[in-house]
Amino acid sequence: MTVSHIFGPQEPQYRSVTASAHGKVNLHLGVGPAREDGYHELDTIFQAVSLKEEVTVALRDAQGAQDAQDAEAAEEAICAAPCTWSVSGFDSHLVPQDSSNLAWKAVAAIQEQARNAHVPWADQPVHIHIDKGIPVAGGMAGGSADAAAALVAATELYFPDPRSPRRPDGAQLSDIAADLGADVPFCLLGGTARGTGKGENLLPVIATGTYHWAIATDKRGLSTPEVFKQLDQQRAAASEASPKAARAGSPEDLIAALRTGNPEEVGKLLANDLQAPAISLLPSLRQTLKAAEEAGALAAIVSGSGPTVAMLCASADDAVEVATAVSVAGKASSTMTTSSPAAAAGVIKKGRST
Repeated sequence: MTVSHIFGPQEPQYRSVTASAHGKVNLHLGVGPAREDGYHELDTIFQAVSLKEEVTVALRDAQGAQDAQDAEAAEEAICAAPCTWSVSGFDSHLVPQDSSNLAWKAVAAIQEQARNAHVPWADQPVHIHIDKGIPVAGGMAGGSADAAAALVAATELYFPDPRSPRRPDGAQLSDIAADLGADVPFCLLGGTARGTGKGENLLPVIATGTYHWAIATDKRGLSTPEVFKQLDQQRAAASEASPKAARAGSPEDLIAALRTGNPEEVGKLLANDLQAPAISLLPSLRQTLKAAEEAGALAAIVSGSGPTVAMLCASADDAVEVATAVSVAGKASSTMTTSSPAAAAGVIKKGRST
């Protein structure tokens, strides 16, 4: 039996791996009371959209440190993975390029798995490139999609043999994803799913047909913690006589409508407990929602904690018309179209070692 059979390959099979993961809309977002850990109990229906992020994780040598002719700096560079960044695409200038980035944390988590499994190239420095297609801080899980794609890419980079017992399985990746952020597990899964807890407990939902969306972004952004805080304040101030006035209720009717594939029925059942607090923090969202209705959207809803507005349309052509009308009316920083549901996160490209 060879060493590689016992310990795995001694050289990387790939120098780089690119993976993609999709953004999401919350067709239903019911928010319960705050928990002791600071999160709120959620009951949500996620649906992945065709807008996606692509993340490349590439091994690199410590050439920069070697050029410095400093052996200590070279060793430090090798141990400081991941160490270099680049970002392109939509809102790329808004993406943090440091250890606060979820993609960085995702790669670091898989590197730790690789070190524990004695993967020889686990400490080799890497370059992370993110190609963005999802609005930043828009309530569509762009950062979470980065993390999901990075998890998939890094897993393939460090554990290329899918039969290897050392390779993290789907359950392990989901656990890592949940530690990174509430939306990351869904970005791994894709499709349509019901999320409970803080959103990490997922149950796939049957959805037939294709749903077409116009998306309106707002460059001013909204802080997710601030939106939840505003919701808590609104509920505390509400009359005890109508405690359910601002609550989305159960998504069971929506789940039934998704099985039919009828966008008109689905549109009637879109709900988001965070919409009212988002509007109170950014009142112009009310005008965006009104513009969507006037343009012929079947329904419009603030996506997650906002400020992006998702407008459900009857067809792809209608989505283009609605997006154009909202843009011309000056009610969005930018508009785009997308469709749902979309697939799970997955590898799309591998660069082999020479």
